Amino acid sequence: MTDYRTLRVALLGAGAVGSQVADLLLKHGDELADRAGAKLELAGIAVRDVDAKRDADLPRELFTTDAETLIVGSDIVIELMGGIEPARTQVLHAIASGADVVTANKALLATHGSEVFEAADQVGAEVYYEAAAAGAIPIIRPLRDSLAGDRVVRIMGIVNGTTNYILDRMDTEGADFEGVLAQAQALGYAEADPTADVEGYDAAQKAAILASLAFHTTVPLDAVHREGITSVDAAMIESARHAGYVIKLLAVCERLAAEDGGTESISVRVYPALVERTHPLASVHGANNAVFVQAEAAGDLMFYGAGAGGVQTASAVLGDVVSAARRHIAGGVGVGESTRANLPAVPIGRVITRYQITLEVDDQPGVLATVAGILSEGRVSIATVEQTVIEADENTRTGGSARLVIGTHKAREQDLSETVERLAASGVVERVVSVLRVEGN
Repeated sequence: MTDYRTLRVALLGAGAVGSQVADLLLKHGDELADRAGAKLELAGIAVRDVDAKRDADLPRELFTTDAETLIVGSDIVIELMGGIEPARTQVLHAIASGADVVTANKALLATHGSEVFEAADQVGAEVYYEAAAAGAIPIIRPLRDSLAGDRVVRIMGIVNGTTNYILDRMDTEGADFEGVLAQAQALGYAEADPTADVEGYDAAQKAAILASLAFHTTVPLDAVHREGITSVDAAMIESARHAGYVIKLLAVCERLAAEDGGTESISVRVYPALVERTHPLASVHGANNAVFVQAEAAGDLMFYGAGAGGVQTASAVLGDVVSAARRHIAGGVGVGESTRANLPAVPIGRVITRYQITLEVDDQPGVLATVAGILSEGRVSIATVEQTVIEADENTRTGGSARLVIGTHKAREQDLSETVERLAASGVVERVVSVLRVEGN
């Protein structure tokens, strides 16, 4: 280790991740110092309640409720409080004080990332956030650095462990949504209020971060199309299985070709989608995450691992701390974010993909022809169709209801949406059961 001065590290927040970061900093300080090139001193831990129960046994004298004073004089500030405020204010205070910032705060970066990065650029500081998008999975550096010379075409990822756990249990065990959600809450995978996870908000924040990096473009959170998994039921899971698919909540970030002499654009979206069981993402089980990256030169790349968990996420945070320490020793200004491409984010209606449409229809002659005609008029081409009688007259075997599962060729989302509306109003369709996109091929 060099004779470089000791670097002071301030920690904001001591929850599941923060406690593990502090514990590892104290236990493995000498090893981290050898890797960083300077001793790392945990100057203090700012929390709301110094007497709250922690996930690790930490010296009480490290705790303080005075975050502002702790930040001043620190070389590296680790923000693990989560949420927007007071995290935003304290991160900006840290940058203004001359510190580099390490954060796992996806909500902050997805909503105020431009402000934070601009503040860091102005003073030559740097913001590190490897833990903000997929827990322990190293995906930020590959996108920001390793693939900076390539053209990323598409990112498709499972970036929320809670929803993957729920959908995986529904698929492998036939469990119902509410029951698995309750188990996920008992295991600590889901919060008491699971809205951020099951409605796709968490995944949308991560998608905005990944897309910004991949396409060198600032992607505001409101440009991300978002759908959750609360509408997914056992019948949809079984129908997917029968067709050779599994349902996953996907974050999809895609570069779209120029149309009608225009410029390239991007689509960023989160929704439950069908993935062929032969695709690598179909084998991601439990609460794990995986990010599948397609680049023009590098080809297909996949990053897999724990997307959450205190000690797992702490690993990514400490990696950033070591990087920040090395930068201090090397000197010079921080490396700013590359968001100069300014590619427009288009609405979901511009997306082109395949679909599976499930309908309940009258079990009468000519119904299938009527449905096919409506699809054709809407520029939606049928690839497969399967009909199952739900209920019928005992004597004629007609006059009841049937279920149609229709697989389409690629179609534009806007065309598909309008066509489904016409199907619902056609008189032969009793109910549109579900519409799922097919991703991964």
